[in-house]
Amino acid sequence: MANRQVESIWTRTFMLLCGAQFLGYAQHSVLTPILPLYVTQQLGGSPFIVGIVLACFAATSVIVRPVVGHWADRWSETGVMIAGLLFQGASIFLCFIPFVGATMLANGLRGIGWGGLNTGGYSLLAHIAPESRRGEASGLYSGVQGASSILFPAFALWLLHASFGSFGVVFLVSAVFSWVGAALGGVMALHVHHRVGRDAMSELSGQWWREIFHFIEHDILLPSIMLCWLNISLPSITNFSVLYAGELGIVNFGAFFIVVGITSLLARPLLGRLSDIIGRDLSIATGFGLQLMSLLLITIMSNLAGMIVCGTLYMLGNAIGSSTTLAIAVERADPRRRGKQMASFSVAYPLSYGVGSLITGIAVEAAGYVGMFFILAAVQALGLIFALVNAPKLRSPAS
Repeated sequence: MANRQVESIWTRTFMLLCGAQFLGYAQHSVLTPILPLYVTQQLGGSPFIVGIVLACFAATSVIVRPVVGHWADRWSETGVMIAGLLFQGASIFLCFIPFVGATMLANGLRGIGWGGLNTGGYSLLAHIAPESRRGEASGLYSGVQGASSILFPAFALWLLHASFGSFGVVFLVSAVFSWVGAALGGVMALHVHHRVGRDAMSELSGQWWREIFHFIEHDILLPSIMLCWLNISLPSITNFSVLYAGELGIVNFGAFFIVVGITSLLARPLLGRLSDIIGRDLSIATGFGLQLMSLLLITIMSNLAGMIVCGTLYMLGNAIGSSTTLAIAVERADPRRRGKQMASFSVAYPLSYGVGSLITGIAVEAAGYVGMFFILAAVQALGLIFALVNAPKLRSPAS
């Protein structure tokens, strides 16, 4: 009975962690459709300026992670997450200054908070996830994060156009989300008992320059590569599919995003558990296989139903692959360097999304949409081969 209690996922700490992450991601999801509208409608900026504003967030989010990860190891994983949430909420008030430069600065500072939110959250997950159920815990955790992208963009647009609404109201609500998340993190801190040993702390302190500028973490390099490779083709589904649908003459394409979003939300916790049962190597290979099948099938689809089937297949593969790579990173993270290593791992997603967007755009220009899907299918086929070759290294210690 005691052992079953130890192995339970739904502890108070895990629920508070998920709650804090949900609210932090809710703040981001609320601002996703609002910032482009604010820059163009309120500040008179062009779409190019919108791109720069959004790039400020991505750039600082990636650059700051090694430093934030080092700070999580030296100070507190929970403290870093709470500080990130507080920083997220406070930085958005710079948007009340009606200048594009202020909005760029606000989004750049918000990226720093985002780095703290993710680094601290992943490190805490690695600390509290039960050893025998890390795949399931990782799936639930990433599912909670992704849930905000279904609910809150629509809520933000409703709030903006309500009789009492405005851009200021949306900014204020987004800040409240982050601050309530920080409060949940504060409650969680009372239940997290983790301290780095004195010897490990001395080692970290003596090598702080080397630690901060040490970007390659060998313990989690393989799952980081797998996560990056899995998500290289993601922009073709999340961004470019709507353009492809327009070329095909498909209307009412919003249903595609609703179904794909719900699939991602439900599949991550359900399929994360699968990797605990069948093994990490087979789960990642399955993820690559489903994405490969989706990218090939979408080239012969010409209606909304077919596109939805392909999008669903893709998100099933992405869900099981992403959850499994997170579980492997959680298993392999060194407790003495957990913050730094999980910070490095978390860079894989924004890096893959940026590189994938560039590859996808170039492929469309060079070969059209059908050619683009074939090119990305080839990339996923190479990823599947790489996963199969490295299968022994991907298997969990429990296997």
